[in-house]
Amino acid sequence: MDQGSGVLRSVTSGRPAGSAAALRSTRPHVTVRGLSKTFGTSRVYDRFDLDIPRGELISIFGPNGCGKSTLINLIAGLIPVDAGEILFDGQPLRDIKFGYVFQNYREALFPWLRSIENIEYPLKLMKLGKAERRERTERLVAHLGVKIDLKRYPYELSGGQQQLVSIMRALVVDPEILFLDEPFSALDYEMTLFMRDQLQRIFVETGTTTVLVSHDLEEAVYLADRILLLSRGPARIADFVPYEAARPRSDATLSEAEFVRVKAHCLEVFQREVRKG
Repeated sequence: MDQGSGVLRSVTSGRPAGSAAALRSTRPHVTVRGLSKTFGTSRVYDRFDLDIPRGELISIFGPNGCGKSTLINLIAGLIPVDAGEILFDGQPLRDIKFGYVFQNYREALFPWLRSIENIEYPLKLMKLGKAERRERTERLVAHLGVKIDLKRYPYELSGGQQQLVSIMRALVVDPEILFLDEPFSALDYEMTLFMRDQLQRIFVETGTTTVLVSHDLEEAVYLADRILLLSRGPARIADFVPYEAARPRSDATLSEAEFVRVKAHCLEVFQREVRKG
């Protein structure tokens, strides 16, 4: 599946997101039941069940090759399921809209379009007029306080700026749910810290249900309301750990007792699952 098709899938009709407080509900936003997927002889998921709460940021963490990215790709419809059902508020995928931020931001952006045109691209697919596309994009940029020169082409921007453009492109459609597949893995450490804070701010501002695949345990805990820990394949839920630290979180969060406790617990679960392999 090419990354352009992920943009196409992100603009199906649906409802805009509201504030985090308004969206939180006891009813799951996403319900996964009996999910099964096999690649060749490798069974990645076998009758897998999961509920994703509304208005929360969920981090997915687990052993290498356990199916973290595969899970969000299955939920987002980027690859087909072999069996099972995935519903969004009881609706199939075609009746909702989502945003997807790919790991490789350099390949995800269209180099022949200016940055602002990249952000507007999903709105163009929605058949919105040029004036409305520009107005919605400029409103999002102003709301987030972005200071990038969006008239520049992606290759003229830094890696972090390119990834921020990718995130804004995913957000401009007012998605009900936002998927991010290791979005900071190609960035240097300084830019990673900056982008973590940007993502946290965007989540607080929009309240959009967000699912983040991470290979960094500290990042997974720091950003999340819950950490979904997966076992080796066929993947099962090893634990689904809540982390309720107040936002915005900062460097001080990393030394707080609750952060240290949750991270240590997640590490223990992770190491237990690795040893089983």
